[in-house]
Amino acid sequence: MKINRIYATVLRYFYYFKHSLDRMSDVFYWPIIDLVLFGLTSLSFKYYDPKAGSIVPVVASGILFWIIVWRGQYEITVNLLEELWSHNLINMFVAPLTFSEWTVSVMIIGLIKALMGFAFASLVAFFLYQVKVFMFGFYLIPFIGLLILTGWWIGFLIAGLILRYGTTIQTFAWSAIMVISPFSAVYYPLAILPAWARTIASVVPTSYMFEGIRQVIYEGKIDSSKFLISLGLNIIYLILSIIFLKKSFDKALERGLIKVY
Repeated sequence: MKINRIYATVLRYFYYFKHSLDRMSDVFYWPIIDLVLFGLTSLSFKYYDPKAGSIVPVVASGILFWIIVWRGQYEITVNLLEELWSHNLINMFVAPLTFSEWTVSVMIIGLIKALMGFAFASLVAFFLYQVKVFMFGFYLIPFIGLLILTGWWIGFLIAGLILRYGTTIQTFAWSAIMVISPFSAVYYPLAILPAWARTIASVVPTSYMFEGIRQVIYEGKIDSSKFLISLGLNIIYLILSIIFLKKSFDKALERGLIKVY
């Protein structure tokens, strides 16, 4: 892989962001709306039950950290769709750009946008509710790292499906990630889920992270096994998703990339 080609591809996707109101609203507008709506809802619970003192940081932290997963997945799938909508996929790979270079590029852009969205939303959460993201201390780094891994493998899985079935399933780019949201326990403890849902949650790596986030808020610490389990699951899923994406890309090449549109 050539670093200059990866850099050029990342830069190209930044130009999309700079000139797209849709992309900018995804990073800045929707996090504000979520924080205002869910934050005020949390404050209402605290108003009726003064003992629910930690509900605001729990909900706000769920919103903040879910941005990491969302952006990691979104940048992979939507950037692929941009190439399909503009009929540019063929041009990309006619140029001296390899599949692995493109893969690394969308992973990098996903990480950068995730950090941008997370940092912006963290400032909003602080000004609105005095929620300080640095209360997580050292845990902040592994939380972000493991959540972006989840976003990547979900993005590669959806991208592989799009390459196989074309833009007829493009809605998956926005909706598919929400399938794991209930089992990730973003805003509530896993204990309230029915037994069958907890079984599914046990193989969803984000469930361990959001449980860990609440544990840090309530207890100031986290069981390291949650990190290890989440890391192991993410690595397995990431490897499998990349293999699936590569096979989908090879299959698209056999049919002709123009047929993906």
